[in-house]
Amino acid sequence: MTLAAAALMALITGGRSAFGLFVSPLNTASGLGLATLSFGLALGQLAVGFTQPLVGALADRLGAARVIVVAAALLALCTALPAWSPTPALLMLSLVAGAVAGSAVGSNGLLIGEVNRAVPPERAGFAVGVVGAGASAGLLLLGPSTQWAIDARGWAWALAATAVLGLVAWPLALAMRRPAVAVAAPRASAPVADVLREWRFWRVALSFGVCGFHIAFLAAHMPGVIERCGLPASLAGTWIAVAGAANVAGSVAVGLAMRRGDAAALLACMYGVRALGVAALLALPATPAVMLGFAAVMGASHMATLPPTAQLVARQHGVERLGTLFGVVMLVHQVGSFAGIWFGGWAAVATGSDDLLWAVDIALALAAAALVLPTTARRRAAALAARAA
Repeated sequence: MTLAAAALMALITGGRSAFGLFVSPLNTASGLGLATLSFGLALGQLAVGFTQPLVGALADRLGAARVIVVAAALLALCTALPAWSPTPALLMLSLVAGAVAGSAVGSNGLLIGEVNRAVPPERAGFAVGVVGAGASAGLLLLGPSTQWAIDARGWAWALAATAVLGLVAWPLALAMRRPAVAVAAPRASAPVADVLREWRFWRVALSFGVCGFHIAFLAAHMPGVIERCGLPASLAGTWIAVAGAANVAGSVAVGLAMRRGDAAALLACMYGVRALGVAALLALPATPAVMLGFAAVMGASHMATLPPTAQLVARQHGVERLGTLFGVVMLVHQVGSFAGIWFGGWAAVATGSDDLLWAVDIALALAAAALVLPTTARRRAAALAARAA
């Protein structure tokens, strides 16, 4: 099941990241303008967030396989529509509906909930790291292959091929089937409503919202950032591939580190790495080598936040309703994604550069690290008190 979940994550995350390569040609074909198109992409992320608790609850109750099969068909349809007719209304509809469908095929809440139920607790961190590495493999494979398809056959053909590729989710869904007894309504250790009243839950959720702000901007706008720096547009495909390769290493390394390290401390470290990486990008000249180095740093911390975030939620609140609870976490993540995509496009149009976005990104990364650090401090205090006793 873990490998199937990793493959689904590769399919959806890789496709979502590679979609940034279509932003410029879709903008030209539809005449929407970058700010409006960014708003449509951001609305899709927001819609994903609001549907994540529902998707997680359906997977908890009915099983992930049924959800994935239906959503994959809708994803293929929505991805193909702009290639057939890139009219503004149809494009905006496909952006929103396609984002929701993609999240139901390979959402963190759905996949992480299934994996945590299927593996022993002591192996859960590493298993989630493998799923995160799948996302990295998707970046590595789909980034350059999509760029090649656009260059060789045109953006419409490449988008249609991406739609067909989404149907690979159907056979992968077979591995996610659970016995009928496991699909029954789960017994929760604590009511979801009680968990949602706990500040410790919302600290983790808000930190993951910052992750959404950062990652969504990179996925949607990094090709544009590269162009605005005066670098070749073809560098974007290589940037995605380098980020994907680094993501594999980062996800697996964090999954292994969680066997001995504190999840909250690792999570704070990841946000600190992001802040330092963006600061270095601003300080250094915009060259291909610097951009690819930035891709390596961002890739290493891309999905590396997922295993410690999932472990914090599972450790604090159990795995029985993890799909539902992580769906709420993903709602906050997608609100951050909405802000990152929309604000990134608006800032580029309003100021002519990305400096304002990067400054906000650094501040938010530091805030996310501060949100999860109190968890580490309290755990250490409790451990010292236990030893003293």
